[in-house]
Amino acid sequence: MQEYPQAPAYLHFDTATRRLRLNPHEPRFVQNPYEAYGWLHAASPTFYWEDYGFWCFGGYDDVNRILRDRRFGRQKPQSAADNQRKLGDRSHLTAFDGIEANSMLELEPPVHTRLRTLVNRAFVSRQVERLRPRVEQLAHELIDRFEPQGRTDLLPAYAAPLPITIIAEMLGVPVDMGPQLLGWSHDMVAMYMHGRDREAEDRANAAAGAFADFLRTYIAERHRKPADDLLSLLISAQEDGQKLSEDELVSSVILLLNAGHEATVHQTGNAVKTILAQGGDPRRFFTIVQDTAATVEECLRFDAPLHMFTRYAYEDMEAGDGVRVKPGEQVGLLLACANHDPLAFKTPRSFSPGRDDQKNVSFGAGIHFCIGAPLARLELQVSLKTLFDRLPGLRLAEPPLFRDSYHFHGLERLICRW
Repeated sequence: MQEYPQAPAYLHFDTATRRLRLNPHEPRFVQNPYEAYGWLHAASPTFYWEDYGFWCFGGYDDVNRILRDRRFGRQKPQSAADNQRKLGDRSHLTAFDGIEANSMLELEPPVHTRLRTLVNRAFVSRQVERLRPRVEQLAHELIDRFEPQGRTDLLPAYAAPLPITIIAEMLGVPVDMGPQLLGWSHDMVAMYMHGRDREAEDRANAAAGAFADFLRTYIAERHRKPADDLLSLLISAQEDGQKLSEDELVSSVILLLNAGHEATVHQTGNAVKTILAQGGDPRRFFTIVQDTAATVEECLRFDAPLHMFTRYAYEDMEAGDGVRVKPGEQVGLLLACANHDPLAFKTPRSFSPGRDDQKNVSFGAGIHFCIGAPLARLELQVSLKTLFDRLPGLRLAEPPLFRDSYHFHGLERLICRW
């Protein structure tokens, strides 16, 4: 407990049982979860989080191991599905559940393997690298549109439109639908928040239905008239003679659109905040290609956009550190907490691009490693370098505030001036 000798006042921890009471909506935790993570690393990085109702792992070795352990998975086992039905009626979530039922993020092999193989062809590094000139062009265009008085909110003006434009262009859907796509995405990802209410569920279901209807129109059009885009590629792609069904195609495209911008927007804002906090000329972090790549990796480690990823246990077993789980039970993997494990990283609270112990788990690990990681890395490298090259005098105009949206971790706004 060297860094945090006393537990934060909002955190209640029973040492004997390793049970934690910590409201994820607590304002101090929302704004700085690393205070709690630091204390927990000293006290016990494995704990039962009562507010969620499952065991959580925050140590780097445990998180990295469980992400790769095939005895844990994303697909809901029958016992968990039965328990969920007992907890309440989900008939108002038919459209949302229909999307999730065919999402590779929520499936395990062999179905996951087939879906991922078909989709992955567009996201391998050599394919993504071809997008670099377009990403750079778009970054310059967005900066050119900044408010002339030298003050803007970088989230809607820069961080959000860049990734949604790129993924929309890749898929071949109208770029001017960007705001609507963002709206549907925000409503859908609210389903993963702690303490969601019926209103949020209804919005998520309506968004899922509207999103699916929108995509089915474009899928029908591409069937009639294929184009040079990812949607046409996914329609025609085969693996061992099998193609994506229309439902699988809709779920895959929604996943790509949602994941293709949601985390990148958060990470862009977090990274700008982090770099500005270092003081001095921000261009020093982007002098050569290797420096830019190292800076992005450290931004991903230092203030990740996703803090918790869950898994279901498929066997009765010891999950680690004396924790026994039964089939169907969930565990929480605290990615950002693992990225700040002092046993895995030297001076974890120091921003150190080029550190020799860089091994962050912000994109996950194992078979569910983020399929869009090469694209996200490229977008971050290009957008951050271009922003600070163009505006080296960029500075915060207002204190940035994080959204109350744990386990996502991103800013409400990022008002800057130059």
